[in-house]
Amino acid sequence: MKVRAMGQRAKYGAAIVALALLAGCISLGGKAPKILLGLTAEKTAAAGTMTGGKVSDALLVLDPQVERKLDVLRVPVQVDDTRIAYLQDATWVERPARQFRHLLAETIRAKGQRLVIEANDDTSGSKNVLAGRLIDMGYDARSQSVVLRFDALREDGKGAVVARRFEAVVPGVSPKAVAVGAALNRAANDVAAQVADWVG
Repeated sequence: MKVRAMGQRAKYGAAIVALALLAGCISLGGKAPKILLGLTAEKTAAAGTMTGGKVSDALLVLDPQVERKLDVLRVPVQVDDTRIAYLQDATWVERPARQFRHLLAETIRAKGQRLVIEANDDTSGSKNVLAGRLIDMGYDARSQSVVLRFDALREDGKGAVVARRFEAVVPGVSPKAVAVGAALNRAANDVAAQVADWVG
């Protein structure tokens, strides 16, 4: 009995040592950010809403290209004409370009006038494509405002390409993560609504 008890204790001890060693090998990415920011569409398609049609006639919404300052999970802060910093204590849950694409597609989809699909690149065979470049999506410390600028590029399926710049500015925003996050969501929805009206 004694030998058996000692054997069990040895097994438990080995298991504890193994767990301790495993914990020492695993890194969970350091300290978690205080606030995770995400974009939420104000206009969404109702549950049960259906649209259909040919893929070639659908509107394909692509990931927008981004400036290098936006190709990260941090919110850029324009300090002056040449200096850029990043907002303290805030991190995007997903790359800004991908989040903006989701919001844009959902806003257009909510109008219920066309079939909308999303992709990273133009491989679906759709003739109607909405792409573009996300120029600004951050905080301007000089004017204490949130600024979002999007250069949209639309191909209409007949070979014609049209470009248009959309912009939303939310003034009077304090340089705090919660305030900036809410203002960015508001600006993104504003621009998405403008683009949705433009594409029809």
